[in-house]
Amino acid sequence: MSQTGHDYAPKGKPKPVVQPGDFLFAAVALDHGHIYGQCNGLIEAGGELAWVFDPDFVKVEAFRKSFPDVRVAESLDQVLEDPQVNLVAAAAVPSERGPLGSKVMRAGKHYFTDKTPFTEMGQLAEARSVAAETGKKYMVYYSERLHVECAVFAGDLVRQGAIGRVVNVLGLGPHRLSADSRPAWFFQRAKYGGILCDIGSHQIEQFLFFSGASDAAVTSARVANYANKQYPELEDFGDAALVAENGATSYFRVDWLTPGGLRTWGDGRTIISGTAGYIEMRKYIDISREAEGDHLFLVNDKGEEHFGLRGKVGFPFFGQLILDCLNGTETAMTQEHAFKAAELCLKAQAAAHRIE
Repeated sequence: MSQTGHDYAPKGKPKPVVQPGDFLFAAVALDHGHIYGQCNGLIEAGGELAWVFDPDFVKVEAFRKSFPDVRVAESLDQVLEDPQVNLVAAAAVPSERGPLGSKVMRAGKHYFTDKTPFTEMGQLAEARSVAAETGKKYMVYYSERLHVECAVFAGDLVRQGAIGRVVNVLGLGPHRLSADSRPAWFFQRAKYGGILCDIGSHQIEQFLFFSGASDAAVTSARVANYANKQYPELEDFGDAALVAENGATSYFRVDWLTPGGLRTWGDGRTIISGTAGYIEMRKYIDISREAEGDHLFLVNDKGEEHFGLRGKVGFPFFGQLILDCLNGTETAMTQEHAFKAAELCLKAQAAAHRIE
């Protein structure tokens, strides 16, 4: 079980959607541990990890312990110049993710970045332009939905009409700080973008997805540093409220305040309320009872039901992404959805009132 969150890298059952050699990808910019989860998902779906590059040899050597067959590139250009590489996965410092993505797309590759995908609106505008110009994908690893089995199952239930029309999504995203294991950039506001921009991006993406919304307005947003004054640029608390164009609403809270006694890095929960029922997800733990996560509770006119979903659903996003890249489709996630979630988290961050 991950204790820090930044090394959260789920593994599922292999479910290849392509033959060996049909889809090659590379891993670059190993600044965040989520790169391991990104690569796990693509490999389980049949992708072949061809290259790794990072200027930090220590990061590369650590990466090779998990992926020993990968070739080490001498430069980013060596990766981008390989005509067989379909996609580049990256987990750069957040402020560098947008510019890197534009460079990757201009080189004729699809791009798969860790969240948050941008720290400034200008980066988003450039990526929108380059994606449209090149026809390449700028996909985002919103792992708290895409790499959590109960969240995948919740999406299926919503699509089946199990709770009627979704009217509200409540998101709780606490994280453990683990300050001693964090790099310097983690505490620099210009590099991580602010808490609503960073881990808040998971919550906004989930709201858009579960509610079926294509746009939303931020009606309130707040940030604070309550418990970590030694890091003056850190925001260890944030919350926001949104209203979607289809009438659905959302409130979410994110923080870096998970106590040491919890057996995992954060008690992430989501409650989806509909006109005919509701769904609650306890994603990573069921506190004081089960250390295993992926619990889903469904209540509707048929009754109450609990689902233990660990190891039972899988992670279809990665196979869908591979096929989307090969076929020019948008099954895994539309480009506009990925960009809209990023846009709204930037707007929430910009609008946030700082509590002193």
